[in-house]
Amino acid sequence: ELGWISKVHVNRPAVVRHAEQIKKWKTLQGNWQAAWLLKAVTCIDLTTLSGDDTPSNVQRLCFKAKHPIREDLLRALDMHDKGITAAAVCVYPARVSDAVNILKAAGCNIPVASVAAGFPSGQTPLETKLAEIKLAVEYGAREIDIVISRSLVLTGQWEGLYEEIRLCRAACGEAHMKTILATGELGSLANVYKASMIAMMAGSDFIKTSTGKEVENATFPVGIVMMRAIKEYYWQTGYKVVGFKPAGGIRTAKEAITWLMLVKEELGVEWLTPELFRLGASSLLGDIEQQVGWLLVG
Repeated sequence: ELGWISKVHVNRPAVVRHAEQIKKWKTLQGNWQAAWLLKAVTCIDLTTLSGDDTPSNVQRLCFKAKHPIREDLLRALDMHDKGITAAAVCVYPARVSDAVNILKAAGCNIPVASVAAGFPSGQTPLETKLAEIKLAVEYGAREIDIVISRSLVLTGQWEGLYEEIRLCRAACGEAHMKTILATGELGSLANVYKASMIAMMAGSDFIKTSTGKEVENATFPVGIVMMRAIKEYYWQTGYKVVGFKPAGGIRTAKEAITWLMLVKEELGVEWLTPELFRLGASSLLGDIEQQVGWLLVG
């Protein structure tokens, strides 16, 4: 529906002011903080996307996804039997089979996610992108994180962007598809909003901020704009199952809680589940575990 796109206007100063207020929100204390931190853990896509990834790296990642917080800490919180795990393990397509086999051997149902479609630049032919998606699904990936062609946004080719994402969605089959907008390379918040709407119209299950490889990754202004787009899409269509995933640069427990609070404020508490909210991170989990330990033993 191109009519929605032509009318888009984003009040950047207002968005920036709101983002600055978010940074000043008071942090939670005590058991409340521990509860929100454990909620954040269950929404993390535990990720390794390095050129030197090996099966042993992936094995360690899968073990950490299944046991994200030390057993003694969970017992102290009486959460040891609540099935606290990461939301997914995210790897390159070449490592999907490793992750699937390792998790299966461990008797664990954590889904494997794979980046695809020319990640991270998106500068590959569409035929190659579709083939990569299909291979990742064939290898066992249950979630696919695609990346859009930024040039289609920067040149206003909205129908072309829609068609590309639609074809990627079809290639995913039964796998869930997260569409990475690479917001740091889209030029404006208005473009972020428009790309978000197009991605949802084309069937994305999630919209995601960044690849983690850009200079600018997940920021609060971008998050506000994307969540407002999700809200608008819901109002227009009644379709309430589009999730949101900030990714890149989220390293501290405090940042994770702030993102959770922002989602609760903008979209509502029903979005605070792994089905509708994810955090893309590789080093965040260590700080969360440290903060939980500090809460318990000082």
